[in-house]
Amino acid sequence: MTGRTMDQQQAAAVAAAAEAEADEEADPAAAELQTPQVTEQDPEPSRMQMPRGNPLLLSYTLQELLARDTVQVELIPEKKGLFLKHVEYEVSSQRFKSSVYRRYNDFVVFHDMLLHRFPYRMVPALPPKRMLGADREFIEARRRALKRFINLVARHPLFSEDVILKLFLSFSGSDVQNKLKESAQFVGDEFMNCKLATRAKDFLPADIQTQFAVSRELIRNIYNGFYKLRDRAERIASRAIDNAADLLIFGKELSALGSDTTPLPSWATLNSSTWGALKQALKGLSVEFALLADKAAQQGKQEENDVVEKLNLFLDLLQSYKDLCERHERGVLHKHQRALHKYSLMKRQMMSAAVQNREPESVEQLESRIVEQENAIQTMELRNYFSLYCLHQETQLIHVYLPLTSHILGAFVNSQIQGHKEMSKVWNDLKPKLSCFFAGPHSSLTPPRSPPEDGVCPH
Repeated sequence: MTGRTMDQQQAAAVAAAAEAEADEEADPAAAELQTPQVTEQDPEPSRMQMPRGNPLLLSYTLQELLARDTVQVELIPEKKGLFLKHVEYEVSSQRFKSSVYRRYNDFVVFHDMLLHRFPYRMVPALPPKRMLGADREFIEARRRALKRFINLVARHPLFSEDVILKLFLSFSGSDVQNKLKESAQFVGDEFMNCKLATRAKDFLPADIQTQFAVSRELIRNIYNGFYKLRDRAERIASRAIDNAADLLIFGKELSALGSDTTPLPSWATLNSSTWGALKQALKGLSVEFALLADKAAQQGKQEENDVVEKLNLFLDLLQSYKDLCERHERGVLHKHQRALHKYSLMKRQMMSAAVQNREPESVEQLESRIVEQENAIQTMELRNYFSLYCLHQETQLIHVYLPLTSHILGAFVNSQIQGHKEMSKVWNDLKPKLSCFFAGPHSSLTPPRSPPEDGVCPH
């Protein structure tokens, strides 16, 4: 290849990469990802650099990640627009000591900017948006999902140090969406800002493709197992809440029996006031059953918050890993394959032009296009290895979160112990009040020591 051709190759490298990206995605913003510009708005590019030593390996613990921040997302009173009610959330960050108001669309723009900046990282998905007919149950479920999303983002090693997270959690102006877009306008993606991006291949193990396939299968199996656990935990918590409702109704029915004012005929009483005594006792039992219902409801709510939500948090993280694997295959690998195919077509055209003795100017243009395509392929190969580099680190991050299992099981066991302990105390307090239901010799009232085998009292 001539020296002039080499100069063309160097000059066209960045432009060809941008052209290839634009052709594949038809996305105007994609070209910006290919131009590594650093301006005053660039959020400390040095933060994107990896630590010394082996940059592929992460050294975080679960406690360190959880301690990065805790973000609360609470509903605030609805505001009526011209046609629809707008749901707003109060988002409070412990780390930034901030409290801001956000709408769902603000989360959407923030999510898009994260994907723009970190296309090769685990960006959790947002809950769906329902325009009409959003009932309270849906709104509450979406609030919980948004809380899980922002906490996963705020605890991610890279996301947590990016300026867009600080903007989202602390900017109190009314145009947060524009601020987020402006912050990413002149900043490329992680590939363009990481100094090790072009050398990612050097840090990857030789069998990275095999490891990727094995890790992907393992995460898929873990996800399926935790999905089933989450469903069972939901049913357990739901049963506790249903049990609370049944206990409350049971107590109300007992109270209704005790409040019955229907007169009793004299021939039925036979000089006995048993029914009158029973009615007085029944009326008093509703208080204990209301307390039992309250304890059961507390246990159900605690299991929803401490067990089901933690399972959902882990499932959201696992799903983001699965989504990342699909982006890698459908995005980087697919673009690489298409670039190779396009290059092959150009080479055939070049050979055909040489055989047909076309004009030198036409042949030179085709040669230039081939050089540009070669550079585009090289860029795609570098992005492919960097994507695998990031996938390797995100896989490690999944394993850092695995000890969350012990937190979940501990919360479940503690909830069961505490719930049964508190309800057992109420049941034991209730037992002495049942003595008036059992008439013993000489009109003394004593409960049976143990129930008969067939469950029917001989009295």
